[in-house]
Amino acid sequence: MELTTVWFTLIAVLWIGYFCLEGFDFGVGMLLPILAKDDTERRVMINTIGPVWDGNEVWLLVAGGATFAAFPEWYATLFSGFYLPLLLILVALIIRGVAFEYRAKHDDVTWRRNWDLAIIVGSFVPAILWGVAFGNILRGVPIDPDLEYTGGFFNLLNPYSLLGGVMTLLLFLTHGAIFISLKTDGPIREAARSLAVRVGVGAAVAAVVFLLWTQIHTGDVASGVAFVLAALALVGGLAAVLVGREGWAFIGTFAAIALGVAGLFLALFPDVMPTSLADGVSLTTSNASATHYTLTIMTVVAVIFTPVVLAYQAWTYWVFRKRIAVEHIPATVGAPSTIPAG
Repeated sequence: MELTTVWFTLIAVLWIGYFCLEGFDFGVGMLLPILAKDDTERRVMINTIGPVWDGNEVWLLVAGGATFAAFPEWYATLFSGFYLPLLLILVALIIRGVAFEYRAKHDDVTWRRNWDLAIIVGSFVPAILWGVAFGNILRGVPIDPDLEYTGGFFNLLNPYSLLGGVMTLLLFLTHGAIFISLKTDGPIREAARSLAVRVGVGAAVAAVVFLLWTQIHTGDVASGVAFVLAALALVGGLAAVLVGREGWAFIGTFAAIALGVAGLFLALFPDVMPTSLADGVSLTTSNASATHYTLTIMTVVAVIFTPVVLAYQAWTYWVFRKRIAVEHIPATVGAPSTIPAG
């Protein structure tokens, strides 16, 4: 197997990890105003992802860095053509991260409400724009013979890519609701489980339409198999929710997102950014890649450090595996600690 194919596969794996893990983060953030009735319940929901959300974002950073190093032409064209949506995603992720850190710094209702809004918006914007971005990559964008993007922002707003945004939004909401039902107890757990079924039906419809459209447009046998398995996993996850098996339900939505993203990359290969122009040139794993020497050095580094990162993240999830309920939340937020006299 050529190193260009190896790195295309590794980048696909990184995006799979990012969407599967950060997907439920986004879902939890978007569901704050829906599932939480008061500040204590909002704190319960935020604490379910508190130890892991920043680790989940590492997958995005590594995916971006790997793309820059392994396929510099892809990286350059992607970030120049998708500058505005990617900037909006970046700003949303920054605001969201700051909100997680600063929400509990001051014991004031207005202060916490404003940061809660930042978490909600900072989760909603990437959840829909990532689907729009990947929809445009699969559909094809105007790339001229000089490998330059010649379109504008409104070229990115088309029915196919917007459907992709709706699909990722609903999938992440479903994934997040199931994660909340898996990680909490009491009324929040019951409400999240009920909501997961209702939103999951819409997510299944959007996913089937989008994946079928993709398969007709650019798919092959491998992508078709992945899409069918993704649909079955999603249906299985929703069925598990109905019988109260949150663990199996989470595995189902996790597998559905993983198989769906894998199918999208299979449908894209060997292109990395196809052109929509008749006289344009598509970016492929061959004409967009770095030198063989660069890919060789990157492969050695990846083989050494990837298992370490995966082991650390797995350990983090194991340590914080227990459920959280309202009774586990202290009565005050941001209050100074009191040291007994003597």
